[in-house]
Amino acid sequence: MKLLVVDDEPLARARLLRLLARLRPEAQCLEAGDGEQALAMVARHDPDLVLLDIRMPGTDGLAVAARLDEEAHPPAIIFCTAYDEYAIDALHHQAVAYILKPVRREELARALDHAGRVNRVQLASLREAAPAGTDGRTHISCQTHRGLEMLPLADIRCFLADQKYVTACGTRGELLIPDTLKDLETEFGDRFLRVHRNALVALAHVLKLRRDDEGSWYLELDGVAQRPQVSRRHLSEVKSRLRAR
Repeated sequence: MKLLVVDDEPLARARLLRLLARLRPEAQCLEAGDGEQALAMVARHDPDLVLLDIRMPGTDGLAVAARLDEEAHPPAIIFCTAYDEYAIDALHHQAVAYILKPVRREELARALDHAGRVNRVQLASLREAAPAGTDGRTHISCQTHRGLEMLPLADIRCFLADQKYVTACGTRGELLIPDTLKDLETEFGDRFLRVHRNALVALAHVLKLRRDDEGSWYLELDGVAQRPQVSRRHLSEVKSRLRAR
C-alpha cells in the first residue's frame, strides 16, 4: 500500500507520518508540502490513498481533489484539516473520511479501515459489474465523517435539491449525496419522475396529487413527511404518468 501525506506544515506532516508508521507499518509513506507538489507526486508514484490538508497556500486541498476527480483511477482521499466548514464540499470528491486536526490515532485508524474497504471508484466498479436483473444500483451511498452511509433505493421516496446539494429522502432517514438530480434522473428515470427542477419522486410511492389554497400542486408520498412541489411545467407529465400506473 502506498500513502501520500499532503500538508504545508512540516510538523503536521511529521505527526501524521509517525501515526501511519504505527498503524500501517507495511505501507510506503510519501509526503508533499503543497498542492502542486501533491499532484506531481500522485502522477509519479500513483498512491492508493492521499491524506490531504485543505487550507494550503496556492492550490488548496479541495482544488487538488477536484483535479484528482478528473483522473480515470484517482486515489482515495482522507481530508485532514483544522476547519470543519469544508465537510460538505469534501463529499463531492472521492473522500473516504474527513478528520479534524489534531488527528487522533483512533480516528485515523477508523479512516484507514474505511479506505481499505471501499472508495467511490470501487463503488462505481461495483455498479458497473452489477449482476443482470439488479437494474443497477440497489443502494444510494455517501462517505461522511461517520464512514460509508447507505440507503436502500427501494426505501427512497424522493430526491430533493437545495442549491448544489441533493438529499435522498427515505423511510429510514435522509442522506446528503454527491449525485446531481440530472444524473439520478438519467440512471433511475424508469422509477423516479422529475416533478420540479428541484425534485425527483418515486412514482410507485405517490399517494395523492393535491392542490393547495394558493393553487400550487404537490405530491403526498407514503412513509415520509416531505411533500415535493410539482411545477406547472411538469404538471401535465406528472398527471399522465400517475394515470398510467
